[in-house]
Amino acid sequence: MNRYDLAGRNAIVTGAAKGIGAAIAERFLDSGAAVALWDIDADRLADTAARLGALGTVTAHRVDITDPQAIAAAAQASIAASGGIDILVNNAGTVGTLGKIWEQTLDNWERTLRLNLTGTFLCCQALVGHMMQRGYGRIVNIASNAGKMAVPNNAPYAAAKAGVISLTKTLAKETAASGVLVNAITPGGANTDLFTDFPPEYRAQIEAGVPMGRLVEAEEIAALAAWLASADCSFTTGAVHDISGGRADY
Repeated sequence: MNRYDLAGRNAIVTGAAKGIGAAIAERFLDSGAAVALWDIDADRLADTAARLGALGTVTAHRVDITDPQAIAAAAQASIAASGGIDILVNNAGTVGTLGKIWEQTLDNWERTLRLNLTGTFLCCQALVGHMMQRGYGRIVNIASNAGKMAVPNNAPYAAAKAGVISLTKTLAKETAASGVLVNAITPGGANTDLFTDFPPEYRAQIEAGVPMGRLVEAEEIAALAAWLASADCSFTTGAVHDISGGRADY
């Protein structure tokens, strides 16, 4: 495993209690960063914080990323605990309910956009000014290959992740001269417990579309996130980094 130098850096990872978020937090700790874990699932968050605490400095905050006041409070607490935030990874989100567009409910559409897109917007908004004042920052948004290509039976998720990609590019242009770099990662289906909520044929459908013949591991996404969060990533901003085993259309 290559080790990126994150020593002395302070990171926030949303959706950090499990899956991709927990893997990113672990990789950051292995690289020397202190990590604030944000998640809405208090019990699982406590378990993950206890497990990762052996690797370095970890704080845990129960946060609803659709609530601006909760985000503001957690941001203030994270800044106060660490002295300043250098890295923000927006990973929290949901896949939502599967179904054709004409089968989708308005509630699922709005909830999926709120958790994936609006939550990312609110977290960026809460912390980017702080980073700009410090003259340094790395924001990594976990989007999805679904935001780059047609995804039957999951229009709300695809639309939300396409929005995350666009948000990433816009914020990157707005902060390009400030020392704050903003990039996105687009996995093409990750091997996490997410698939336990869906029928086996859905996983099979995703795997069948991957030329490499498998789903991406959370640890592989974490490795890419670690580079994007590091000072080695010095001239890359507004980029969308595909990690889909060749599944991407573009």
